[in-house]
Amino acid sequence: MTDAEWRAVFAARVDPLPRLVRGVVPGMIARGGGRVLVMGSAAALRGMRKSSTYSAARGAQLAYVQAVGVELARQNIQVNAIAQNFVDNPTYFPAEVQRDRRFQQRLQREVPLGRLVSAREDAELAAYLCGDVADCFVGQVFPMSGGWAVR
Repeated sequence: MTDAEWRAVFAARVDPLPRLVRGVVPGMIARGGGRVLVMGSAAALRGMRKSSTYSAARGAQLAYVQAVGVELARQNIQVNAIAQNFVDNPTYFPAEVQRDRRFQQRLQREVPLGRLVSAREDAELAAYLCGDVADCFVGQVFPMSGGWAVR
């Protein structure tokens, strides 16, 4: 990769995150707390060929979540992340890819669950993490990958 490619990926994936947090935290402090949930990538948790820049940027996102989560916890602001891969998503896994026999074999080989995580399962975890019952999580990264990230 070139320096320009590296900078472009970090500019798109990493640089907006502190700006987002700076933008929402004052209102959360005024209301007595809040939640920030970053939808990240499990590519940061497990090496993948041909994705070093992307994985590094996603790793920077998750490291930021961990650090800022600790910094904001005493103000009743929980910052956490879901690190996704192999979640049913028409951008990454359109219907024609999901129907492909080779993709189905890949799921069986690489994903312990043997299938894509459904969008509903992903959304339910996000809803839980943004609810009051999850106020004990601080700077946590939750893999959502059907077991792929922990193999």
